[in-house]
Amino acid sequence: MAQTLVQKIIARASGQSHVAPGAMVSCKIDLVMAHDGSGPQRWASQLKELNAEVWDTSKIVLITDHYVPPADQESAAILKLTRDFAKAHGIYQFHDMQGICHVVLPEYGYLKPGMFACGGDSHSPTGGAFGCYMAGYGWTDIAAMVITGDTWTIVPETIRVNLSGGFADCVAAKDVMLLLCRELGMDNSFKVVEYGGGLVADLSVQERMVLTNMAAELGCETGIIEADQKTLDHIRAHGGHVDDDALEWRSDRDAPYEAVHDFHISTLEPQVAAPHSPSNSGPVSAHVGQRIDQCYIGACTGAKLEDLHMAARILKGRQVSPETRLLVAPASALTTKHAVADGTLQILLEAGVVMLPTGCGACAGLGAGVLAAGEVCMSSTNRNFKGRMGHKDSDVYLGSPYTVAATAVAGRIADPREILADAPAHPQGAVS
Repeated sequence: MAQTLVQKIIARASGQSHVAPGAMVSCKIDLVMAHDGSGPQRWASQLKELNAEVWDTSKIVLITDHYVPPADQESAAILKLTRDFAKAHGIYQFHDMQGICHVVLPEYGYLKPGMFACGGDSHSPTGGAFGCYMAGYGWTDIAAMVITGDTWTIVPETIRVNLSGGFADCVAAKDVMLLLCRELGMDNSFKVVEYGGGLVADLSVQERMVLTNMAAELGCETGIIEADQKTLDHIRAHGGHVDDDALEWRSDRDAPYEAVHDFHISTLEPQVAAPHSPSNSGPVSAHVGQRIDQCYIGACTGAKLEDLHMAARILKGRQVSPETRLLVAPASALTTKHAVADGTLQILLEAGVVMLPTGCGACAGLGAGVLAAGEVCMSSTNRNFKGRMGHKDSDVYLGSPYTVAATAVAGRIADPREILADAPAHPQGAVS
C-alpha cells in the first residue's frame, strides 16, 4: 500500500505497517521539545500533584527563548523555575538563553529523518526540514508527553507542493511562503504540506526551514521535506549521528496525496504581506512608499545567519534612514558568533542597526522592540496578526530580510532590487 512520508513515520511510531488518513493512533515519541513558555512553568505543578517523574530525559530538550533576557520580575521567576526544574529532574539537554528553540534544535543535531517529534510551540513544524514529523502541541499535551512518552494523533492528509525554477534577485524562501499563504489559504487543518521539486532540492537547509516553519501559517499540522545528502551533512556537521539509510524515509512514487500544487518561482517578485494576515500578500510594488516606524529582523523565520547575510547585502555601504529604526535580534548565540566571524555584524552595526538579545522577543510581543499604538512595522517574522508584536492598534507588514533591510534604508517600504540599483554612499564591511 503506497504511503506518504508522514504516513510512514506515523505508522512506525504507532507500531503498524501502514496507516490511513483520518485514523486515530497512539504514537511513541522520539523527542519532546519545550521552551520556557510551554515548559515547567506550565506543567511542573502537574507532575508534582501526580507524583510523576519525567519519562526519559534523553528524549527531552528544554530551551529558554521567550522570556530571555528577563525584562521584569515575572520573567525572571519563570526562567528560575525552568532552570531549577531542569536541574532537579536531570534534564541535561537544557539550552539556556542560547537561541530560539526551532533554531537551536538543528544547531545541536537533535533532529533526524523518520523521527516522530513533538514541540511545545506552534512553529515546531520547522523540524520537518530534516525529514521528520514535528508538530506543535499545547502545554497540557506536552505535560502528558513528558510523563508517558506517548501521544495520540489523527493521521493527516498530505498536500504536495512542488516548487520549480530559481529565485530572482532579492527573492527568498520567505517570499515563497507569503505566496503560498495567499494561494493555499491558512485553513489547512489536519493536513501536512510536503515540499518538493527542483527549487527545494537547491535550497540551503536554513531556507528549507523557512518553508516548514511557515506551514503553521498555512494552518497545517506540520510541514516536511524529504531528506537528501544536504540534510545528512547538516546533521553530522552539528554533532548529530545519522546513517545513510535515513535517506530511505521518503514518500512512495504513487503516494495518495490529497492535492498536488505546482508553482514555478522564477518570475516571483519580492512579496509583502499587509496587516493583519500573512495571506494578505502581494508584490512589494503594491506597497512601496508606505510609512514605516520600525523595521525588525528577528524570529525563527527571519534571523538565522543566512537571513542576516541577506540584510547585510542590502545594508553594506548604506545607512538606516533617520525616519525609521532597524532592530535585529539574531536567532541564536551561534548565529551571532558566525555573524561576528564573517563580518556580517560589522556591516549591520556600521549601517546603524540596533542589536537586540537573541530570543523570541518582539515577534511574540515580549521584551524589547514591541510596538506602540499607531506604529507601523516591517518585519521578517512569520505572523502579523493584530496585536502580535505589541499594541492592538499597531500595524505589521511582513517581508523577507532583503525587503526589511531595504525598507530601513529608504525609511518606507521599498523594493530591495531598487535599493541595490543605487550605488552605496561609501563602501564598508567585509561581506559581499
